[in-house]
Amino acid sequence: MRRLGVLVGMVVVVVVLVWAGVHNLRQRRLAMQQARQSQVTLVKDGASAPTSGGDSPDSQGASLRGKAAPAFTLLDLSGKKVSLADFKGHAVVVNFWATWCGPCKLEMPWFEEFSGKYKSQGLVVLGLSQDTGASKDDIAAAAKKIGVSYPILLPEEKETVSKAYGGVDYLPETFYVDKNGNVVEESAGAPSKDEMEANIRKTIAAGGM
Repeated sequence: MRRLGVLVGMVVVVVVLVWAGVHNLRQRRLAMQQARQSQVTLVKDGASAPTSGGDSPDSQGASLRGKAAPAFTLLDLSGKKVSLADFKGHAVVVNFWATWCGPCKLEMPWFEEFSGKYKSQGLVVLGLSQDTGASKDDIAAAAKKIGVSYPILLPEEKETVSKAYGGVDYLPETFYVDKNGNVVEESAGAPSKDEMEANIRKTIAAGGM
């Protein structure tokens, strides 16, 4: 009986240790998951590693909110010239992205969805590729794989457009332009889908649209 009691005691100890280990592992996984969710994902242009939101574009330069959106004319994938001025009277989303940018690929299907949802209210989405040196075919293939049908505009060698918009050092970066050509909102990094739609609705409403 004594041996049986010792054996039972040992089994109880082992069970308690195993339970404690499993509980600790679950707590660590939960903490890591919460940390990931609280991190704002930004990718430095030309790099592949994410960084935190503490060094965001807003902290590096003046915001364009409330100012006229810089004009531009770029070629689309078919070789047609597309100007921001072409969409005067429309709410326009100007989204800077790149084929190597993970957060860009996350948010672009949402832009595709909202471009259809709010098309009747005049919304236009323009995707400005920052893939300097990449071929048109590579950019087109990436856009097709992501599943977007809105205009994709090709990058410039001198990057004058991105410089006009503050340098666009981090991707994705998005500017929400109202029907009068003024920047209503701007965001860096991939926002939540709800935040994106809120920015779009605010832009459509601006100027009495």
